[in-house]
Amino acid sequence: MISSLAQVHPSAKIGNNVTIDAFAVIDDGVTIGDDTHIMSHAVIYKGSTIGKSCRIFPGAVIGAIPQDLKFVGEETTVEIGDYTTIRECATVNRGTKDKWKTVVGEHCLLMAYTHIAHDCILGNYVILANSVQLAGHVEVSDYAIIGGTTGVTQFVKIGAHTYTAAHAIVTKDVPPYIKTGRVPFCYAGINSVGLQRRGFTSEQINEILEIYRHVYTRGLNISQALELIESKFSAGNERDEIVNFIKSSKRGIVKASAKETDNED
Repeated sequence: MISSLAQVHPSAKIGNNVTIDAFAVIDDGVTIGDDTHIMSHAVIYKGSTIGKSCRIFPGAVIGAIPQDLKFVGEETTVEIGDYTTIRECATVNRGTKDKWKTVVGEHCLLMAYTHIAHDCILGNYVILANSVQLAGHVEVSDYAIIGGTTGVTQFVKIGAHTYTAAHAIVTKDVPPYIKTGRVPFCYAGINSVGLQRRGFTSEQINEILEIYRHVYTRGLNISQALELIESKFSAGNERDEIVNFIKSSKRGIVKASAKETDNED
């Protein structure tokens, strides 16, 4: 149902069984998938594609132009995946000529007042708690959870199945499967609870733990740690994802705590 008090541009492509509440604004060139609900006072700007069965809560703004002084009006987009929920007053800016798009994957939850800046790429099942702020060009992989009021610096990459504690300032890349937090921001063990919930076996979790002991608790530099990991552990999904992530990091990975010991959970 589309309220007579909603403002929907005639060129917008609206799927089946879409609900658009009073005072929502749907701009020219917007696409909204089947069974999605756009709530009162949400604004969806030109260049936005919203998947099916999404929920966009009051005050959310999707597809506004980037807050980037280098942006000169290029035609860029925002893509929101199926089954994603965007809560009150969250903002997702469209891309610049760097990536030409901003992407939020499927089954994501962006809580109230979160901000996704231009050219960010989020995977599937990502959760951003209240007031998380992602600067431009940030990449967040599948099943990552970022705690409330966390700020993430431009170009940072956050790996899959990670957990970032609330109130963090993330300036370095966060490798997959770990927890981060504390003051100052640092490695805080592996995300064993999250991995168990995702169906990882005890053997997989123990191997991930042992790999990160080489990285963080054995007094090795990154080159030494990677060399030992590649010689000691057989190639496999988890080992290869960790090694490839660390090798490809341009900002460097989050550091160990100054008090880190060889006894993490």
